[in-house]
Amino acid sequence: MVDVGHKPDTDRMAVARGEVQMRPETLELIRQGAMKKGDVLTVAQLAGIMGAKRTAELIPLCHPLPLTQVAVDLELDEALPGVKITATARTTGKTGVEMEALTAVSIAALTIYDMAKAVEKTMRIQNIRLVEKHGGQSGDVVNE
Repeated sequence: MVDVGHKPDTDRMAVARGEVQMRPETLELIRQGAMKKGDVLTVAQLAGIMGAKRTAELIPLCHPLPLTQVAVDLELDEALPGVKITATARTTGKTGVEMEALTAVSIAALTIYDMAKAVEKTMRIQNIRLVEKHGGQSGDVVNE
């Protein structure tokens, strides 16, 4: 791991996004809460939060961070069609929370896929990216 011991604690925030593209019929089943495994959006939201909290266990060289907030928002999008996922992670510390936000999006997307795969196996997890980050020595980054 990189030594961050010399860095000052600062407020850190990162936002990541991604999508799960699917057929309109699959999206409608999610909207109706008709999937056999249950409420896809609620389970995916919780899974994303849990994933962010375990990032250091999943990504070999990530520092374990005391997260002060993780929010995962899911939006049904007919134009995609599919589910848009946005995750925000916050901490006060010596290193950023980009990986935690990206992990939250990834785990939420994988959960959506898992819960809907009995209906559709052609869903696509796509476009997972860092949207913005604030805090730290490298300053603010806004990609969108």
